[in-house]
Amino acid sequence: MKKFNLFLLFFALLLFTGSEVKSQTMYFCEGVDSYGYPITESNVFNISRDGGYLYVLVRLPYEIACRSVRFEVYRDGAYDNTIYVDTEKNWTWFWKQVTFYSPGRYTFYCYDCFDYQLTSGSVRIQYY
Repeated sequence: MKKFNLFLLFFALLLFTGSEVKSQTMYFCEGVDSYGYPITESNVFNISRDGGYLYVLVRLPYEIACRSVRFEVYRDGAYDNTIYVDTEKNWTWFWKQVTFYSPGRYTFYCYDCFDYQLTSGSVRIQYY
C-alpha cells in the first residue's frame, strides 16, 4: 500500500511540475516592449505635481474576442473614472497609457465587452 501511495504522490508531482499555469495579469509599468512585456514594472510610481503617466498592461492566456475593453478606476476606494481601450479580437495583450494628477491608491478593474472581469490590480501614486 505504501508503494501505491508513493506512486500516486510521484505521479501527482509529475503532473503538477509539467503543467504551466496561465492567468490574466495586469502590470503597471514605464513602457511596454514590442512583445507585450512590461518595462520597469512596479506597484508604486512617483509623479510631479503637474502629473505623470504610466502604462497599464493586461496579458491574457487567450484571445480577447472583443473590439474594446474598459478599466473601471477607483482612487482610495471611491470611483474615479472609466477608461476604454480599443482592441482586436485576436489580441492576447493590450495596454493603455494613463495620466495621473493626484496621489493615492488606484485600483483598476478590467472588463471585456461581455462585462466579464478579466483581471484587476492596484498601484500607488505619490508625489516626488
